[in-house]
Amino acid sequence: MVLEKLSNSLKDTLKKIAKAIFVDEKLVDDLIKDIQRALLGADVNVKLVFELSKSIKERFLKEKSLPGINAREQLIKIVYEELVRFLGDEKSEIVIQDKNPFKIMMVGVYGSGKTTTIGKLAKYYFKRGYKVACLGLDVHRPAATDQLEQVCNKINVQCFVNKNEKNPLKVYKEFDYSKYDILIIDTAGRDSLTDDLIKELKDLNDLIKPDENILVLSADIGQSAQKLAQGFHDACNITGIIISKLDGTGKGGGALTGAVTTNAKIKFIGVGEKAEDLELFNPKGFVSRLLGMGDIELLLEKAKDAISEEKAEDIQDKLERGELSLIDLYEQMKSMKKMGPLNKVLEMIPGFGQLKMPKEMLEIQEVKLEKWEHILKSMTKKEIENPELIDGKRVERISKGAGVNQGEVRDLLKQYKQSKKIMRLMKGGNPEKLMKKFQGKLGKGFKF
Repeated sequence: MVLEKLSNSLKDTLKKIAKAIFVDEKLVDDLIKDIQRALLGADVNVKLVFELSKSIKERFLKEKSLPGINAREQLIKIVYEELVRFLGDEKSEIVIQDKNPFKIMMVGVYGSGKTTTIGKLAKYYFKRGYKVACLGLDVHRPAATDQLEQVCNKINVQCFVNKNEKNPLKVYKEFDYSKYDILIIDTAGRDSLTDDLIKELKDLNDLIKPDENILVLSADIGQSAQKLAQGFHDACNITGIIISKLDGTGKGGGALTGAVTTNAKIKFIGVGEKAEDLELFNPKGFVSRLLGMGDIELLLEKAKDAISEEKAEDIQDKLERGELSLIDLYEQMKSMKKMGPLNKVLEMIPGFGQLKMPKEMLEIQEVKLEKWEHILKSMTKKEIENPELIDGKRVERISKGAGVNQGEVRDLLKQYKQSKKIMRLMKGGNPEKLMKKFQGKLGKGFKF
């Protein structure tokens, strides 16, 4: 989970609200102290933390509960809305214009993950049908151009570099980018924002006239993010920020609030090491996940990337008819793996984020998915289409072919039968009956 410690602290705060008998000013003061400790522990700027705390308390004292909402629900609503406002209210996408090319200049210091982020951003737009190219203008760091080439080759994106030229202005003028929709430009970094780097960025900015100037901030940068963000903004007018490595630190609050200095919106967040691990930053969904409320919009976005619309409609049609084959189960498993690790998928589902599922349990489920894939690959076409054919001898053969024990093959078949039962109940169109029938099993650790 991104910012797991902060998330757990905020969830505990909401639980206190939900369990409170009386919601009064004393409770609000106690909760605000909890929120302050959580945010300060995540490296959020002290001044901003106290501004947020003040807003929560003032709103609670002034606003009357809406019809149908009790005082506890109203307080939770205020905490959620103020955290969303704190992080920028609405999501701020990069609007790609038809310019051939639309130019995005990336800036940042050494160690911020700028080159890796360029690869992620290139893949993000490539998957959405844009013709993308990258340009290497980091002519000072050893092997910078080699790294950019490697990143681009992995995602099949054109990369323009000149390893012999040390003047980035000349390198930029050397190539024709007119047949590309988007050009993502890698610029030089330093250990800090030095005078010579500022001059180089200003010169490049004047020559290139980028449509977007994106600052890459590493999530572990701490509270120095604000000073750094302001320095880059003065040098080249930052229009957006990408937070990298947000999955690898518990103290990402400094980087998240660094955008406040420049009034530039956070465009994306990096949530893993793979090229796909870049998310459009949506304050509402982000806060919702932090509070354990899920993020349906992101879940649907990832599902759309993982499974084609035609295949989704086919599976939906079979579900409505109460049909489910091992082939469908196999396809769903493959799609789920594309969506990312199980723990990341579950935190997007409303309600699941509030369940403190042991990491060991989630790891077991990940391993189980891999084993089930091997088992299905060891089956014949007839066995996949008609699992009822699988007797003891077939189980033995399949287990040997998959490199698993026979119990794991039977576990998959049991899961298949349970899924079929659920589909039949769903076909009956009675969700209450469904929940009552399986409530006991779910309570006893109903298998995934």
